[in-house]
Amino acid sequence: MGKIYSTIDDTVRKFIEAQPVFFVGSAPLDPGGHVNVSPKGLDTLRVLGPLTIAYLDLTGSGIETVSHIKENGRIVLMFCAFQGAPKIFRLYGQGRVIEPEHPEFSGLAARFPEHEGARAIILIEASRISDSCGYAVPLLQYEGERSQLSAWTHKLGRDGLKTYRQEKNRESIDRLQGLEKTAG
Repeated sequence: MGKIYSTIDDTVRKFIEAQPVFFVGSAPLDPGGHVNVSPKGLDTLRVLGPLTIAYLDLTGSGIETVSHIKENGRIVLMFCAFQGAPKIFRLYGQGRVIEPEHPEFSGLAARFPEHEGARAIILIEASRISDSCGYAVPLLQYEGERSQLSAWTHKLGRDGLKTYRQEKNRESIDRLQGLEKTAG
C-alpha cells in the first residue's frame, strides 16, 4: 500500500537524488490538448526545501512542460527504482517557469552543473508526495549519461540555440505560449 508524505523528508530526498532519470508529466486545460510526459536526466534536479524542487530545463524539440506550467501550473514528477528494492515516488504540485532573464534564475542556476542548453528552471512547490510499490518496474542497469545533447548544443553555439528556440520553443504543439524570449 502506498504512503503519503507531508514533506520531502530524508527518505524521499535520498531516493529521488539517487535516481539517474525522472519523468515529468503535464497537461493543458483544454481536454482536447496533448498530455505530455518527458524523461529528464543529466543531473538536472535539486531538492531545495521540504516542499520545493527545481530542475534545469534543457533545450529540446518541444516546449510542452513549459507551456503547460505557464497556462495552469500543474505538474507531476515521477521517480522509479530501476535497481535495488522496487519503489516509485510521485511529487505533484504547482510549477513556475524561471527563464534566464528572471531575477531568480542566476541564483537557482548556480545549484546545477553548467549546461549550454539551459533554457529555463522549473521551480515546483509540492502539494502531494506519495510512494507506491513499483513491483512492475523492470530491473535495468544504468550505464551512464548520454553525451549527444551536450555535443549538439555545443555545436549549435549561442546563435544556433537562439535560432532553434525561435523555431521550436516559442509555442507548444497545442499553440500555447512557450519561452518568453529565445535568447541563446
